[in-house]
Amino acid sequence: MSEKIMMDVLQAVALFFLNPVFLVTLLIAVAIGYFRVKRERRSFRVRLLPGWTELKRLVPDSIGYALLLSLLICGAGLTVDPGWLVLFSAAMLIAILTFYFKWASPVYFAAAATVGLVLLQRFAGDFTVRGWSPSTVDWSSGMLVTIPVLAGLLLIVEGFLISRHTARYASPYLKETDRGLHAAVFKAKRIWLLPVLFLVPGDMISAYLPYWPQFTLGERAFSFIPVPIVIGFSQVARSLFPETLFPKMGQAVSWTGVAVVLVGLSAIWMPILGWTALVIGVICRLFLSILVSIRERKGRYAAAPRSAGVVIAGVLPDSPGEKMGLAPGECIRAVNGVPVSNEKELYDAIQINAAHCRLQVIDRDGEVRLMQQVLYRYDHHRLGVLVVR
Repeated sequence: MSEKIMMDVLQAVALFFLNPVFLVTLLIAVAIGYFRVKRERRSFRVRLLPGWTELKRLVPDSIGYALLLSLLICGAGLTVDPGWLVLFSAAMLIAILTFYFKWASPVYFAAAATVGLVLLQRFAGDFTVRGWSPSTVDWSSGMLVTIPVLAGLLLIVEGFLISRHTARYASPYLKETDRGLHAAVFKAKRIWLLPVLFLVPGDMISAYLPYWPQFTLGERAFSFIPVPIVIGFSQVARSLFPETLFPKMGQAVSWTGVAVVLVGLSAIWMPILGWTALVIGVICRLFLSILVSIRERKGRYAAAPRSAGVVIAGVLPDSPGEKMGLAPGECIRAVNGVPVSNEKELYDAIQINAAHCRLQVIDRDGEVRLMQQVLYRYDHHRLGVLVVR
C-alpha cells in the first residue's frame, strides 16, 4: 500500500513538471535571455547580465506570492471547475508562445477561459472527456465569484512583481532618434512562474489517481491540483527611467486587482457583477498598457546624447562604475581631469591613471558631483559602463 501511495505522489509531481505550460515556460525564459544578450551586444558589444538570468529568476521572484495565493485559495475554499482550469492553462500557453508578453496578464487568461467555457456550453454541451462535460458546469455554485476573485488576486501579484522585479533587470539598447543620433531605451521583458495549488470539486481526479490529495466537506469532495501559473510582462521605458516608470505601473496594476476582487465579491449578492468584474479587469489592464506605451513612445528620450560628456546607458554588475554609484542617464564630463565626449576618449582618459580614477559626473537632476575609485587589474577597462554613442 505504501508503495502505491508513493507512486501516486511521484506521478502527481511528474504531472506538474511535465505540464506543457511548465516546459514551454522554461524554454521561453531561455529564449528571452538569449535574445536580450544578442540585442545588448549589438548595441554595446557586451551584455549587461548573463543569458540565464531570466531562467534563474523564473521562480525565486514569485515563489512567496505563489505560496500566499495557495493559502488564500485553499483557506477561503475558492473552487474552480477543472474544465475552466484547462482552458485557463491553454490561454496561458497560447499567450507565451506568441512571445508578445503584453497579452500575458492573468486577467486575460481568466477572461478567455470563462468565455471559452460559456461557448463550449452553448455549442458543444454534449462534449465529454474523462467524465467532465461543459453541461455539468454550474455557474450558480459560486463560479461567478471565484473566477473574478482569482483574477483579481493574480492581478495584485502581477503588480507587485512589476514593481519589485523589473527595473533592475531592464535591458538597455540603442535606438536611432529623429535627428539621426543614438539614444538609450530600456526594455523590460520578464516572465514569472507561480506553482499555485487550486481546489477542484468532485472526485474526478481520484478516479484516476486513488491517493491524490483529497478531502471532503459535508457531502462534497475536493481535490488539490498544483498548476503552473505564468505571468509575463513587456514594456519599453524611453521618457522615464525604469525605476521610475515600472513601480508606478505595478501599483496601478495592483489597484486594478483590488477593484476586481471587491467587485467580484459583490457577485455573492448579484451574480452579474462577476462578469462586470472580469470586464473591468480586462479593460483597465489593457488601457494601462496602451496608455503607458503611447506616453513612452511620444516622450523625449531620458538617456539622450549630449554635446559635452558621455551619457551612461547601463552599468555592469560588480564593476567599478557600480561601486561608484553611477546610474543610467548620468553624464560623465571628465575623467582624471580630462574632458571626454565619446567612448574612446573615456577609455584613453582612464588609462592616464590606471590605478586611481576620478570622475566629474552630471547626475539626472543636472547637479555636478565628483567621485573616485581605486581600480584593480581585474576590473573592467571602461569602468563597466555602457555608454550612448
